[in-house]
Amino acid sequence: MLCVMEILRQALQVIVAFGLLNVWLARAGKPTRFRGGDAKSMREEFAAYGLPVAMMYVVGGLKVIIALALLVGIWQPALVVPAASLLILLMIGAFVMHVKVKDPFERAVPSLLMLGMASAIAVL
Repeated sequence: MLCVMEILRQALQVIVAFGLLNVWLARAGKPTRFRGGDAKSMREEFAAYGLPVAMMYVVGGLKVIIALALLVGIWQPALVVPAASLLILLMIGAFVMHVKVKDPFERAVPSLLMLGMASAIAVL
């Protein structure tokens, strides 16, 4: 029987995984109120941060891999801590980019929420 902490960790894994897949596969080309600078798409957001398009593909690819690893990690727990740890680093980077372009705090909230959830996943 699964303990409460295990259920919480797995629930967070699913929430984070589907959140990442939504952002990077379903909404990458769409505007949101959380995009950095005046960006209307993921490509414009990375440009606003002064990052090359190639970096967008690297970060996006890593986040999709992390999402898949978190989902598979429900059955293969050895994948969870490395995936969550990499996501922690990427979310710190995302927050720093929002600070770099002097975004209002509201735009950085999703990166901080993902950072918190990834941290919880890594320690549970």
